Amino acid sequence: MNSPLTILGIPGSLRKDSFNHAALRAAQKLVPEGATLEIFELNGIPPYNQDEEGQPPERVVQLKSKVRAADALLFATPEYNYSFPGVLKNAIDWGSRPYGDSAWGGKPGAIMGASRGMFGTSRAQYHLRQVLVTLDIYTMNKPEVMIASADDRFDEQGNLTDESTRQHIRKFVEALVDWTRRLQTR
Repeated sequence: MNSPLTILGIPGSLRKDSFNHAALRAAQKLVPEGATLEIFELNGIPPYNQDEEGQPPERVVQLKSKVRAADALLFATPEYNYSFPGVLKNAIDWGSRPYGDSAWGGKPGAIMGASRGMFGTSRAQYHLRQVLVTLDIYTMNKPEVMIASADDRFDEQGNLTDESTRQHIRKFVEALVDWTRRLQTR
């Protein structure tokens, strides 16, 4: 029997009513048996400052601890100006520093995203994927979850209301669990 997997979900938005937070909450309910998904909020992480690497802020220490403890990572990113948000890049930078002490390396990962637009964060996801390569995160290629017209797929309380999106997310998190187990056996 396989040991339980822990997936760490990282939303790339600080917005209270973020569709990406909502997508991660939906994924929490759809993760297969034998796995859990915990969400780590990026609130409280200050702008990266190399002068503070030796004694990072407590919220950064918490981030790196959660990343190291996780079996897999799931990024949920909005798209701003054809890319992923600065708040997510900031957290990634903190988690990779100081040089030689990256928390990210060797982790299986996946990216999903939701937006009001018709591209469903596709450009942000591809840009984030480029960054994850340099961090040595083994990002799952398929399936992809790019939730377009998110305001039509979630209600005002952030509940996923679209059944086809629900099934797509279910297959996505199942694939992430399978991907993680395959990498663990190597």
